[in-house]
Amino acid sequence: MFLLPISHLLSTRQVLGVYEKQSNNDGIHLTEAAAAFDRSISGKLSEMLSISGPPLKKGKSRIFYGLHQDFPSAVVVGLGKSGTGVCGKENWNNCKENIRAAVSAGCRQLQDLEVAHVEVDPCGDGQSAAEGAVLGLFEYDELKTKKKVRVTTQPYGSVDSAAWQKGVMYGDGQNLARQLMEAPANHITPTVFANTIEQKLSPFAHKVAVHKRPQSWIESEQMGAFLSVSKGSEEPPIFLELHYKGSLDSAQPPLVLVGKGITFDSGGISLKPSSGMDAMRADMGGAATVCSAIVTAAALKLPINIIGLAPLCENMPSGKANKPGDVVRAKNGKTIQIDNTDAEGRLILADALCYAHSFKPRAIINAATLTGTNTQAALMLSNKHRLINGFSLSFIITGDRVWRMPLFQHYTKQITESALADLNNIGKYSRSGGACTAAAFLREFVTADHWAHLDIAGVMTNKDEVPYLRKGMSGRPTRTLVEFAAVRTSRDLRV
Repeated sequence: MFLLPISHLLSTRQVLGVYEKQSNNDGIHLTEAAAAFDRSISGKLSEMLSISGPPLKKGKSRIFYGLHQDFPSAVVVGLGKSGTGVCGKENWNNCKENIRAAVSAGCRQLQDLEVAHVEVDPCGDGQSAAEGAVLGLFEYDELKTKKKVRVTTQPYGSVDSAAWQKGVMYGDGQNLARQLMEAPANHITPTVFANTIEQKLSPFAHKVAVHKRPQSWIESEQMGAFLSVSKGSEEPPIFLELHYKGSLDSAQPPLVLVGKGITFDSGGISLKPSSGMDAMRADMGGAATVCSAIVTAAALKLPINIIGLAPLCENMPSGKANKPGDVVRAKNGKTIQIDNTDAEGRLILADALCYAHSFKPRAIINAATLTGTNTQAALMLSNKHRLINGFSLSFIITGDRVWRMPLFQHYTKQITESALADLNNIGKYSRSGGACTAAAFLREFVTADHWAHLDIAGVMTNKDEVPYLRKGMSGRPTRTLVEFAAVRTSRDLRV
């Protein structure tokens, strides 16, 4: 009688894919890897699928035991219909999303059984399968006594190893952003955030320069809007500046990514309601996604120059904090009337955007959790239609949907009609068009021809909207930022 080692019985399992039948007369339609496995066991997998219940629907799973001596159990996951591609209604690639969701479901089922190692069917797209595994298995439990089993994954069967590894790096990058956003604010202060990113970039020191600019430097740069927000907290501000030099041409103009880095947002004197305020530990989601994207770009060795800028501070109420009606001066000399201290993200971004122009960038993209819009798509506003078109190609691949919003002059008038200063930090009709007036405000600090603003407040958290992410902070749209940079390495960023 054949006996497996106890360690093997406790650890290694499989996740295999099956497609939905195109018609009732069709037989079982397995993936290439699953079909090969089925042949190796004389069709037992197909037989068990036929007799164990109705056909597997998309995203559903079923576990079988004792099919093969090398694999004590196998989870079969439903991939939906084969041959699906880009869906215009959903603005994503159905095939890639189905693979991510199915692989995630299978891996989680085995993790719940305390399996430590899983071999994953690449399902015809090794990158998407790897992303589904890595993203689906992540859970922030660092501060809990009881933790989930850490599961390692590898591809099963023949696979493009480069595609699988790329998917792992994409997933790891988004998980880094999730980790930063999920951690409590007393664990991720501006200083700790900067140190964490510096440590993550240390393996790539030959290609990356990290500058943690202190308050004295911020003052010397006359970043009055940023300083006005930070002065309400006991935590010192940091202006984190990352230079990734991936191009062989050192003179290549960089892509500049700017991320809002409010490590905790109480609202300041315009205090937020206490209910749900704990989630404001993730108000630095823009900085988390931007910095994690640069860590991923360095790991992938992308041949492009990228600069990341993250103004980091807390927004707290105190005797030194901004008060409604205060006027401050930004780096470009424009004065700002602060009528709501809870609209602080645009203040710190204003100075960072001014500074971004000093690098003569190819394009500037800033990301921020600004307006609390309840959508499941990031909102994008830009002064260049072609930049949005280029970005849309990336989010269709990653599944991180983005929706374009207008930048009409109507919104500019709302923030330029201020009683005391050049600008007001909230619109005249503050309850309408919040995302658009916020972008109009930021545009007052942009002279570059190619700039885009991503409002990622609507995708900051995940409940059950994205099936391959557990409930919690999403880390979106880290993979889209990486994909945009990766696709743009061989062509002009502006098209």
